[in-house]
Amino acid sequence: MEWEEIRPSARVRVAEPEVLEDEELWSGEDEGGHAGWFCVRTDPFPCPAPGCTFVADFMTAAHLVLVWEERDDPNLLRHAARAREVGRNPRVVSYEPDYGPSASYYAWEAAGRPVHGIRK
Repeated sequence: MEWEEIRPSARVRVAEPEVLEDEELWSGEDEGGHAGWFCVRTDPFPCPAPGCTFVADFMTAAHLVLVWEERDDPNLLRHAARAREVGRNPRVVSYEPDYGPSASYYAWEAAGRPVHGIRK
């Protein structure tokens, strides 16, 4: 049997993320209803958006603390494990409104996983 080499007929260009100048941050949902849910506290780390000076102490998305209703939620544990892999010293803690605005992980996911300053 002879094998034929397969070659793409056209070049494919992979786009780089586009930085937005006047992007409005995703506001998530009503932040008051998440007290007692769970979040992942980490060592401080800067927002990756160019020129942004925000420093997070929690797993965040668009500067909102991501929260989960259950302490043993598989996605919470997966994100905490990833934070550990990159040296952010994660700890699962009970969310308090004083930590800042929050968003349910699943609402964030349903909204298309918006992030600050980068268009997909």
